[in-house]
Amino acid sequence: MTSAVDVNEPVLTTRSFRAIGTTATVVVQDPAAADAAEHALAAELEALDMACSRFREDSELQMVHANAGRSVEVGGLLFEALEVALNAAERTGGAVDPTIGNAIAALGYDADLDEVQARTAAPPQALGPVAGYMHVQLNPRARTVRIPRGVRLDLGSTAKALGADRAAARIAGEVGDGVLVSLGGDVAVAGPPPAGGWAIGIARESSTPVGLVDQVVAIAHGGLASSATSVRAWHVGDRQVHHIVDPRTGDSVAPYWVLVSATGTSCVEANVVTTASIVWGEQALDRLARFDQSVRLVRFDGKVFCVNGWPLEPTT
Repeated sequence: MTSAVDVNEPVLTTRSFRAIGTTATVVVQDPAAADAAEHALAAELEALDMACSRFREDSELQMVHANAGRSVEVGGLLFEALEVALNAAERTGGAVDPTIGNAIAALGYDADLDEVQARTAAPPQALGPVAGYMHVQLNPRARTVRIPRGVRLDLGSTAKALGADRAAARIAGEVGDGVLVSLGGDVAVAGPPPAGGWAIGIARESSTPVGLVDQVVAIAHGGLASSATSVRAWHVGDRQVHHIVDPRTGDSVAPYWVLVSATGTSCVEANVVTTASIVWGEQALDRLARFDQSVRLVRFDGKVFCVNGWPLEPTT
């Protein structure tokens, strides 16, 4: 949720609205396709929220929680989101783990962020290591999921990126042209891009004006994601905490990196790397060597590191 999309080119048409706790934006090259694109994005996000939200009592995910300890048949979208989450956990050695639900709720993030931020700060509950993704059992043939009793899942990071990928592909197919979808700055593109690619500004907040972004890059396919420790943040007692949890401790990650951006063949692939890098902290540069993705990392002292081909920023 930390990339600002540059949509100032006159040939592009953008539509934005609030959904799933963030700003959803769709950009199309044909103005006549804007209404259809906006409606398709809204429908895709409503389906995602109904499947994966841990804040809606009527979501499928809450039904899985209510039946913890038993195998539960779920819909195709939730099953896909669970497969994506477990694959992310596997690829990152557990740095991005969906079983952090109890930990993030203990930190106070148990409702929409606006409500959490408006509360009087209270001391945190006891924290500790999470159960671990290995205990989530999926049966593709029966399309069932089983989680241990007492475990709650949080699919927020990977599900949002999946939503961007799904929406971009759906809209490109429906309008027959190139499209960009941004969910709080997690970006997916599909179809033929504009000349020179889709220009995307890199900043800590997706609402940052184009003239104030750190850097502008362009992508022609796949996705780009950014993760930050200062945007989805709130106070717990006398501490400021944020939404990226270290599964080893059940606590917010110490902000060694304040902003990480990455490209990928999909928004999911990009998001996995950005979230994991923040969890890895000072070990991230070494661990990123095995990921064939371009990454930009901003350390707590402001120093910028660009790896795996991310374009260097001009010096002044």
